[in-house]
Amino acid sequence: MDSIPTAVELQSTPKGKLLHILGVTFGLAGAIGGTIGAGILRTPGLVAAQLGNAKLIVAAWLIGGIYVFLGAISVAELGASLPRAGGWYVYARRAFGKYAGFTVGWMDWLGNCAGLAWIAITVGEYSAALAPSLFGSVKAVAIIVIIFFSLIQLWGLRVGSGSQKFLSLAKALAFIALIAACFIFGGKNSDSTSTQTALALPATAAASFIAVVLAVQAIIITYDGWYTPIYFAEEFAQPARDLPRSLIGGVLSIICIYVLVNVALLYALPLPQMAASSLPVADAAQLIFGAHSGQLVTALALISLLGILNVVIMAAPRILYGLSRDDLFSSKGAVVNRGGTPVVALLLSTLAAILLVVTGTFERILGMAAFLYVAIYTTGFAALFVLRKREPELPRPFRAWGYPWTTLIVLLGSLGFLVGAIISDTANSLYAALLIALSYPVYLLTKRFGKRAIDHQTCE
Repeated sequence: MDSIPTAVELQSTPKGKLLHILGVTFGLAGAIGGTIGAGILRTPGLVAAQLGNAKLIVAAWLIGGIYVFLGAISVAELGASLPRAGGWYVYARRAFGKYAGFTVGWMDWLGNCAGLAWIAITVGEYSAALAPSLFGSVKAVAIIVIIFFSLIQLWGLRVGSGSQKFLSLAKALAFIALIAACFIFGGKNSDSTSTQTALALPATAAASFIAVVLAVQAIIITYDGWYTPIYFAEEFAQPARDLPRSLIGGVLSIICIYVLVNVALLYALPLPQMAASSLPVADAAQLIFGAHSGQLVTALALISLLGILNVVIMAAPRILYGLSRDDLFSSKGAVVNRGGTPVVALLLSTLAAILLVVTGTFERILGMAAFLYVAIYTTGFAALFVLRKREPELPRPFRAWGYPWTTLIVLLGSLGFLVGAIISDTANSLYAALLIALSYPVYLLTKRFGKRAIDHQTCE
């Protein structure tokens, strides 16, 4: 079975020189910036429509947060034990071998590029809403935004991490301001109906259970991105200490913001209105700010999306870098510039995202993403079980609290969501499974060319 070196063995790695300068501040910025996006502007209405009760709504957001927290402490053990660039790929390869790692890495990279294209298009749409003169130039704006943030990353890790800290701080402050405004100026238009159910509650226990499951599933999707710090594990100055703190602290911060946003909306809006709204934050802003509410909500969405876009542009090249360094892609992908950026991997990620924007094919990939990403998470949680059993001597600076039960909960949850993705969107799940199957011949070709490259270097 192929193995990946631990932190001590990194010193002998010949290719590329990533900088080891990141700390908890960036880790928190990465987790918050990679998670809080436009989803929190919409999902509260969907959850309210499913549950129809204020206490249940808050409880559901807490349950979703607890689930994500359990995932964070499990992944924190993996990240602290194997502080390598590449994200989920690293754990799949160590636990299940090269092919599994290759598949997880490429699916993750492709998903990140597709997500980047979608975020950039959405930024273009919101920009056109603020500046109508940009209407009809959405794709052009999307491409310009991708290139702009790629140039920031090309400058180096210090500049890239600094931009992420700034964007995440701006995002957090914007949501704190929204929450404060709801409590200070809201509530005046609510009446006694705000404490009533928004919709008739399901008549049976089974129907109630299904409603809760659908609500929690939507909530967990909104929490997606909490694991972002793992892509930069190798670049932390003290990964054994700072990576677990970043994951756990980031998740706790996100839970606080999400719960407070929902409590604030429940205070500002009558519950029936919140449940009927596709964008409850906009409704709350309308009540509080009046005519300028639309621009404010659009600006909030833009701030949220730019933080995600920046960190995705940072993360995607790290996946290719990890694959390249382990001879699962061209060795050029492991080239790092003086600023600590995997420059070729960044260029390829940028070009892939732009191509997806131009062709619009990212929509198909995003359709498959629900299946692909849940499958990726599942391999991560399963890897913890495998490595605990097979490599008990592996240094573990951080050990998952409550193992094996906490990890078992998130593993079973991931399997359940995987089944749910197949049932709810069978066609795209089949496309995703086909894409995974097609990865095997690509893997064989990559392995063959990688061997040729090694042999050539040996001869020289």
